Amino acid sequence: MHVHIIHAHPEPSSYNGALTKAAQQALQQRGDTVTISDLYQSGFDPVEKPANYPDRADMAHFAALNEQRHAWQNGTLPGVIETEIANLEQADLVVLQFPLWWHGPPAILKGWFDRVFVSGGLYSSSKRYDSGHFRGKRAVLSVTTGAPRQAFGPGSRGGDFDTMLWPLQYSLHYMGFSVLPPFISFGVQGHGYCYEGADSLKKRLAQNLDEWRCHLGDIGRAEPLVFPGWHDWDEDGCALDLKG
Repeated sequence: MHVHIIHAHPEPSSYNGALTKAAQQALQQRGDTVTISDLYQSGFDPVEKPANYPDRADMAHFAALNEQRHAWQNGTLPGVIETEIANLEQADLVVLQFPLWWHGPPAILKGWFDRVFVSGGLYSSSKRYDSGHFRGKRAVLSVTTGAPRQAFGPGSRGGDFDTMLWPLQYSLHYMGFSVLPPFISFGVQGHGYCYEGADSLKKRLAQNLDEWRCHLGDIGRAEPLVFPGWHDWDEDGCALDLKG
């Protein structure tokens, strides 16, 4: 199996960095191949803008999706975007590693979605969801939080992960990926939230790395999350089960 990791944290020595290294080592030890896109270290520009497309379809008015389609058709996509797409094409499993910031991913990762999932090339009006470009490939989110596990859930102060991660997971489904349940590393800054001692925190986070390695070892047996597909909607995109 070939695994590609999208790593989105600005500090190499962070716990996110440790999770990415643990994943790389565990996967390689079992014979898998691994590549990594470190968005911060590579200086990935997350902003979709006119300057990304010197060969414009319309010089008078910038419409991102129109310029993406034009660049795809004419072979003028930015090199960094071609590289990211090639990494996805080669992968059997894509891992997105990031911290939860303001109840969502860092802006650099959202911008990666904006720029890499190219309109007209990787998706179209009919090439989406369970007919998406990446059908047959799997994806999983690995997310860190500052707050402890107890703080998360419906109505809880930390928020509900089913809600906070839905935009990313549904976008991956939109592109055809089978999306696996996320791996959440809670309380990475636990000494600030749980009054946890340094030794206790270090031990717990080391155990969490072991759990991440085991999780990856069993990921072939993981059941994907369930999302609606084309057979669940009418011609207007309305859910059939809501219409009786």
